[in-house]
Amino acid sequence: MVQTLSLWLHNTAAGEFLLTMLISMVPVVELRGGVPAGVAMGLPIPMALLAGVLGNMIPVPFVILFIRQIFKWVRIHIPKLGGIIDRLEQRAYRKMSSKNLVRFQAWGLLMFVAIPLPGTGAWTGALIAALMDLRLKNAVPVIFVGVLIAGLIMTALTYGVTAIL
Repeated sequence: MVQTLSLWLHNTAAGEFLLTMLISMVPVVELRGGVPAGVAMGLPIPMALLAGVLGNMIPVPFVILFIRQIFKWVRIHIPKLGGIIDRLEQRAYRKMSSKNLVRFQAWGLLMFVAIPLPGTGAWTGALIAALMDLRLKNAVPVIFVGVLIAGLIMTALTYGVTAIL
């Protein structure tokens, strides 16, 4: 069964699309890893971009809505992880304290998410939006545009690398 699933994921366009989405959902990796992985698996570049953006956006509303409650629950029920939660929050607060992010909230968040570098992206952007108490209807479109820009940047870089090879 597992072998059949693995073959389906790696040998069909639908499987490669789903796998690209799943890779793009992973924190830190996000679409920075998903888009190149999709292209490497054989997806056409536009399909890899679409799968990367969709996969990267799936966790965003859940992070914005539930991350504070999850952090609170973890601190109460798994106190040994409290230090990790504290570091995650401190990192987000440091990024939030950026003059431009506070001053231009939505634009600052968009620029932050759009730059495809480690420590930026949809996950951290959603955490920042939650900590800034941005409403879901305001934060998700901004994060989506940022993810789209980051996806286009990664697509251009991926296309450039594949064109060279």
